[in-house]
Amino acid sequence: MAANFDGLRFSHWQTELRDDGIVVLAFDRQGASVNAFSQDVLIELADIIERLAIDPPKGVVLRSAKASGFIAGADLKEFQAFDRKGTVNDAIRRGQAVFQKLAELPCPTVSAIHGFCMGGGTEISLACDYRVASSDPSTRIGLPEVKLGIFPGWGGSARLPRLVGAPKAMDMMLTGRTLSAGSAKAMGLVDKIVEPAVLIDAAVALIASRPQRPFKQRFTGWISNSWLARQLLAPQMLKQVARKAPKAHYPAPYALINVWKTAGGKSIQARLDAERKAVVKLAGTPTARNLIRIFFLTERLKGLGGKDHGIANVHVVGAGVMGGDIAAWSAYKGFNVTLQDREQRFIDGALSRAQELFAKKVKDESKRPAVAARLKGDLAGDGVPQADLVIEAIIENPEAKRDLYQTVEPRLKADALLTTNTSSIPLTELREHIQRPAQFAGLHYFNPVALMPLVEIVQHDALHEANVKRLAAFCKALDKFPVPVAGTPGFLVNRVLFPYMLEAATAYAEGIPGPVIDKAAVKFGMPMGPIELIDTVGLDVAQGVGAELSPFLGLQLPAALATVEPGKRGKKDGQGLYKWENGKAVKPQVPSDYKAPDDLEDRLILPLLNEAVACLHDGVVADADLLDAGVIFGTGFAPFRGGPIEHVKAVGPDALLEKLKALQARHGDRFAPRLGWDNPALRTPTV
Repeated sequence: MAANFDGLRFSHWQTELRDDGIVVLAFDRQGASVNAFSQDVLIELADIIERLAIDPPKGVVLRSAKASGFIAGADLKEFQAFDRKGTVNDAIRRGQAVFQKLAELPCPTVSAIHGFCMGGGTEISLACDYRVASSDPSTRIGLPEVKLGIFPGWGGSARLPRLVGAPKAMDMMLTGRTLSAGSAKAMGLVDKIVEPAVLIDAAVALIASRPQRPFKQRFTGWISNSWLARQLLAPQMLKQVARKAPKAHYPAPYALINVWKTAGGKSIQARLDAERKAVVKLAGTPTARNLIRIFFLTERLKGLGGKDHGIANVHVVGAGVMGGDIAAWSAYKGFNVTLQDREQRFIDGALSRAQELFAKKVKDESKRPAVAARLKGDLAGDGVPQADLVIEAIIENPEAKRDLYQTVEPRLKADALLTTNTSSIPLTELREHIQRPAQFAGLHYFNPVALMPLVEIVQHDALHEANVKRLAAFCKALDKFPVPVAGTPGFLVNRVLFPYMLEAATAYAEGIPGPVIDKAAVKFGMPMGPIELIDTVGLDVAQGVGAELSPFLGLQLPAALATVEPGKRGKKDGQGLYKWENGKAVKPQVPSDYKAPDDLEDRLILPLLNEAVACLHDGVVADADLLDAGVIFGTGFAPFRGGPIEHVKAVGPDALLEKLKALQARHGDRFAPRLGWDNPALRTPTV
């Protein structure tokens, strides 16, 4: 057996023949910190499996030689290149063939999983006879391909339903969620969980004992994939998916269900063929290309700050909804936080909300007290001298903010950072009397803090670049995406979003029903309609941002936002443009014969695109990719469209300009094209 590998050196794999006749195959991708499957890696693996098949060992254990984790999945950069060349079919066929050869080896095979095991990593594990997982909390197993506009294409969708039963398998693939080792074991995906130190020993023990899967699991795997089960379950799955993702926008879940329904009862090769054909088709869709692009944008945002932020103690001033939630999230993520306000009752309310967050996020009750202890009320502001970072989150009033800085800044450590959570005030207005402007910046979070992934790092010309990197690293530690933006009014997200919300309020004031306006936006792909959004952020907040931005953008506040009645500020009061009950909007019935204006979608979306083009022209962000990332993660802008600039490129700037001019002629100069439509970045280069 050992002779098969004598004299052979592999670039990405290490082979070890143990004294007990078991081969340990360790994946160690050359020149990479993380294991991911490229075609080179698969070609090498195919050669190794071919040799193993000729002279089979007692068993094979597959492991990672990298401490960072098991396998992250396929190399997506290579996948993008295959899409451009039209060779996705070959790449998928190769992966399927190699994993199938592994599955056909005439000896037991075990996947030893430690750390992340995603996509192709899970699929190669499914091709093994057994799976043993490390009990380390870092171990996460998933098939997240649906989030990239495709579904598992290297045998994952063909094998998982047979292993764990169709309902659990399809739920895992349709949601793209990842599982802890414990959840994977409970599902039947993993056979054993052990301490990391004995992972290989446990894998070897499985080869020796060759246990049979429990009868209940085997029966479920068989019955849930029967013809009758597929005909009964598939329509239910389609209904559930349709509630969350329209087929026109996100075709992958529908394709996955269809492949399982039509081929789920066939031979493994027939299932693999159906899987491959469907995934190749999906890979060529704009949705997949845009979602994969967004994945790379997230990687870029994560890399903006590195790891060194030098921040341990955070002091937040302002215990309102934003300040309180920023403080709670920071404590949850491991920082020591002091929370100040002018009255104890505001602090108490924020601490109470924080307990709700900790109860929801920290599943292990025994760990909650330690998390809660990191957040302390601080009425007197005693935490300021110890703070590495101060975040001001008081009312949107420049004078009040400047007064606060004059009392806080003299008490700060020499290297401490002072930041503001202002949503729209230019930093040049706020930095008057600041003694250390190089250490003053904006950290603009979005509501709700626990859910919104973006933080805008708001810059000005006196801010030191090293401090931008510190703040970006801090955001990364919070599991937030940082986007550096210029400190002009509205920054990026509010500046782009405000014309969209303003036009919605104008349409509402004209008598177009709120549900009709919301439906048009959701049909385009927005996560929530703009009327519901105005109520959610609060009419008072929308009015405040509007007052700051309207003069800058040359726009007028419509009646719906010009005056806000007390007790009718939106969701928080239970009444705004809509009535709210139990946190949900109660939308009025629209007469069945009501017909929405033909140009309603354009009226809503084109102001947003127009302002995005202007932001790019004005240098609010460094480039089009950062702009798209900021607007997607800050507003939920239709991810399948790739962001506003990518959407402009896809539709064509000339066609959109014509629509803007038509709207300008019909509705007024608020639709006048902004500067920047001649930017070459708006045009897809011709090959």
